[in-house]
Amino acid sequence: MKKMLTLLLALAMALSLAACGGGDKPAGDAGDSAPADTSAPAGTGSEDTGTEAPAFTTVEEGKLHMSTNAAFPPYEMTTDAGGFEGIDVEVAQAIAGKLGLELVVDDMGFDAALTAVQTGQSDVAMAGITVTEDRQQVMDFSDSYATGIQVVIVKEDSPIATVDDLSSAEMIGCQKATTGYIYCSDTPENGGYGEDHVTAFDTGALAVMALVNGQVDAVVIDNEPAKSFVAENEGLKILDTEFAVEDYAIGLAKGNTALLEAVNAAMAELKADGTFQGIVDKYITAE
Repeated sequence: MKKMLTLLLALAMALSLAACGGGDKPAGDAGDSAPADTSAPAGTGSEDTGTEAPAFTTVEEGKLHMSTNAAFPPYEMTTDAGGFEGIDVEVAQAIAGKLGLELVVDDMGFDAALTAVQTGQSDVAMAGITVTEDRQQVMDFSDSYATGIQVVIVKEDSPIATVDDLSSAEMIGCQKATTGYIYCSDTPENGGYGEDHVTAFDTGALAVMALVNGQVDAVVIDNEPAKSFVAENEGLKILDTEFAVEDYAIGLAKGNTALLEAVNAAMAELKADGTFQGIVDKYITAE
């Protein structure tokens, strides 16, 4: 009986130990995988908040490709040495620096610059680009960073004295694919002048040259480049009345949310620390 009781006691103890150890082993035991630490996920942008940093990608690793039309002073233009300068160029350079990237400027036609981000050939497009509903259908935009004013350039002796007089112009010159061209070439019912009364040029400079040569009666273009063109060509003036007021923003591929957020964050920092305004003041003198 004593042997039987001893055997039963030993069996009960064995069953008790098996029940206690039948589940998952405690974390930290040799040879076990410890559970994930959810308090600080790998790759987080902040140890305090646990917020994951945007993992954006670019067309070329380590570089930020900016498509532009470098014939739009003072926002983008070429230098005598063959490089690029202007407000957009320096802002893009500063953004690239914030993101730890090297800026690459890809110069092309204005419409091609817009297409480049849509097709993944560039990361951002900056060329005094106005946000419109149609463009928002095919690309995303950053927060606005400048206000653009469309104006009208005419010869000093032109009978066109106000924007309302544009309806009597035989031919209006605009840069291809710009909002100036879009507005002017629209139907009269929609506030335009009709395609038959508008000529599109590859650059604003070519449109202004056509005005100088008498091929068009007026040119509709953004105010800042208009100032430069008038200063470079005698006998031209800018009408006092504005044609349109718009917002400039940076264009990106549709759905490229991570890069968009990174660009917006970088731009916000540049505005907060005064870098952005310093760039603008370098190219545009306060009136």
